[in-house]
Amino acid sequence: NAVFFARPALRASGTRTGFDTAIDQENRMLKHFVFVLALAFVAAAPAARAQTFAEGVDYTILQKPIPTDNPAQVEVVEFFWYGCPHCYEFEPSVARWVKELPKDVEFKRIPAPLNRNWEIGARVYYTLESLDLLEKLHGPLFDAIHRDRLRITNERALLQWLEGKGVDTKKFSAAYRSFTVESKLKRAHQLSQAAALEGVPALLVNGKYLVPGQSAARMLAIAD
Repeated sequence: NAVFFARPALRASGTRTGFDTAIDQENRMLKHFVFVLALAFVAAAPAARAQTFAEGVDYTILQKPIPTDNPAQVEVVEFFWYGCPHCYEFEPSVARWVKELPKDVEFKRIPAPLNRNWEIGARVYYTLESLDLLEKLHGPLFDAIHRDRLRITNERALLQWLEGKGVDTKKFSAAYRSFTVESKLKRAHQLSQAAALEGVPALLVNGKYLVPGQSAARMLAIAD
């Protein structure tokens, strides 16, 4: 808080000296200076809060951009793996962020099949999608893996969990190796390679800008 000079007291005679007048002028000048300084601080505050992001640090630009499905929209792709704890922590933040996206932005998830175990997770994801069960079970499956230690690489354990959720396991097993799932899995492989993906979670914006794993808030701020 600014500290101002105390107002000079009137002299016993009720008259004021030249010194008193000089003090009053100094008080007025100081108040004006503090007021101008406060305005400058308020004006500068938004700029101070603005974040800056650097290519090669916060994001990379793909040398060969990947064509998006709909050029009329901005496409944001999240690469993830069900077994990734960072992806699990990222999920609530990205779910809230997606709800606030404008209509001209399309959000997609791609389960990255970077190795054999990750491929199993991707296959489970696309099987649930083919059975119209993804919206219902995507979140609970994430929870089961990270809270209850469900191993989806264990077929029996996975089928038991699905059965407990009311899923027809025969239909699930049939869809697991279906042409539809195989085609989507192949496409996921191609996109992961084209994006030069090295880890998850990661965001790909408009097939060109790859945002690697960082804090959830920073990743989403960069994508914005």
